[in-house]
Amino acid sequence: QVQLVESGGGLVQAGGSLRLSCAASGRIFSSYAMGWFRQAPGKEREFVAAISWSGGSTYCADSVKGRFTISRDGAKNTVYLQMDSLKPEDTAVYYCAASWRRIAIRESEYDYWGQGTQVTVSS
Repeated sequence: QVQLVESGGGLVQAGGSLRLSCAASGRIFSSYAMGWFRQAPGKEREFVAAISWSGGSTYCADSVKGRFTISRDGAKNTVYLQMDSLKPEDTAVYYCAASWRRIAIRESEYDYWGQGTQVTVSS
């Protein structure tokens, strides 16, 4: 199976940027679609972004489109989430996930999950 470990979270001022990383181990990283989800205090976990096996297709939620960018480096078994123009509403625990599908957007389509990393955006 796959183990995922997120890093890069922290405290940032509104309008600033952060880059999250998710390191994968256990199996061939390029065989999995990867995604990012987030869960804010008192809210349900929501989809943020996803990238296909090949890295050629990406999807972003409307709430982050134009501000967040997902990418992956197969050689390093790592997926990234570049977050720019951050807003206080982006404050949440961000989770990395892996799917056996070529591409996945729904939470139920993901098979492995990381422990999460906290992102806090101050106003």
